[in-house]
Amino acid sequence: MKTIIKILGSILLIIILVFAGGIFYLTRGLNEDISLDGINISSLNDGIYRGDYKAGRWTNELIITVSGQKITEIKIEDDVTFAKPDVSDELFNKVITSQNTTVDAVSGATITSKAYLKSIENALNTN
Repeated sequence: MKTIIKILGSILLIIILVFAGGIFYLTRGLNEDISLDGINISSLNDGIYRGDYKAGRWTNELIITVSGQKITEIKIEDDVTFAKPDVSDELFNKVITSQNTTVDAVSGATITSKAYLKSIENALNTN
């Protein structure tokens, strides 16, 4: 009987640790303030730029194509952990339309939106 109680106690402890670890992983970076500075597209040469942002499950890497001093395409090389193509499509269309990262985040995906926008800035502001 004592052995069964020890086994059940061990199993319960493992379940609690896995649950706590999962919660930590899912919320890590959630309160992070991602500051966006915008970009100066007129200073860019035509080409392909890579940018990334690293913060837990919001880590991503993007490929940005600039042609005629305009952002013409944004592709995902390495996506966030819980990717939603409709979010990235909507956000990338906003960036291409405005030619800047100072756009509104997609409703319900604020941190994901800011993580993508920061990757774009990191690509275009470091060259």
